[in-house]
Amino acid sequence: MTQIGDSAAQLTVSLPGGAGSRAVTLNWSFISDRGNRRAVNEDSVVANPPVFAIADGMGGHAAGDVASDAVVTRIGAISGSEFITTSQIEAALDAAVEDIDRVGDETTLGTGTTVTGLAMAIIDEEAQWVVFNIGDSRVYFFENDRLQQITVDHSVVQELVAAGLITRDEAETHPDSNVITRAVGFHERPVPDYSLLPIEPGQRILICSDGLTKELNETGIAHYLRIAPSPETAVGELVAAALANGGRDNVTVLVLDVEAPTTDALASPATRQRT
Repeated sequence: MTQIGDSAAQLTVSLPGGAGSRAVTLNWSFISDRGNRRAVNEDSVVANPPVFAIADGMGGHAAGDVASDAVVTRIGAISGSEFITTSQIEAALDAAVEDIDRVGDETTLGTGTTVTGLAMAIIDEEAQWVVFNIGDSRVYFFENDRLQQITVDHSVVQELVAAGLITRDEAETHPDSNVITRAVGFHERPVPDYSLLPIEPGQRILICSDGLTKELNETGIAHYLRIAPSPETAVGELVAAALANGGRDNVTVLVLDVEAPTTDALASPATRQRT
C-alpha cells in the first residue's frame, strides 16, 4: 500500500478563465484500510495537487499492491505544476504499465490495477476537473445535496446493467460483480475514460475503491457526505461504516472539498497547510 501526499491538507489556487482570475481552496483528507478479511492492502492513493487518485490492485493476482504503487507513483510524479493535461496522465499510465510488467510474471496473465481520480486542467482557457477512470473504482460529486456518480465502471455487471439485463440492485449481488473489463497492466496499453466538470466552490468530491461501494449503497454514502462537517470527518465515517458492514475488501476513501478562499488564503495563494 502506497500513500503519496498529505493525508489531510488544504491548498488555495488561482484559476484562470472567464472575466478574470479567481481562487478556490482545496481541502482534502484520505484514509486507506486493509479491511476485515484481506491479509494485504493492495490499494494505493495519491493526493498531490493538481492530481488526486486511487488505485486498487487486482485481488487474486500476484503483486497487486506493486501494481497500484506503480500507478500512483507515476501519477504523483507529474505533479508540481498547478494544472496538467490528459497527455501527461496517459504518459504516466503508460510508464506504470512498463513498471508493472517488470515485476509481473511475463508467462502468465500478469498483474494489474484499477485507477480513478481527477486532475486540474485548463481546457479552452477555463480551469476544469478532468475525471479519469480505468476499472471499477469510482468518483462521485456531492453538490446541492445530490450525489452523482461521475465515472462508469468497467465491469461485466455494468455492461449487463447498461444492456438492461439486470438492475443496479441485482448487480451488487451478481456472481460476476468483481470481474472488471479494463485495467492498468496485464501487458496492455491503458485506456482511460474522461469526463470534464467545472471547478466550483461548494463541490464535495469522493474518490473511492470498491471496498467502500461493496459495503455502502449510494443512500448511505450520501448520508455521510451530507452530515460530515469536514473531509477528515467524512472519510473517517465512511471507512468506519464500510468496516462495520463487513469490510470484505481493502477500502480507500478520499474526500475533497472545493471552497471559497478566506481573506488570509487569498493573501498567500498556492500555499499548502496541513490540517
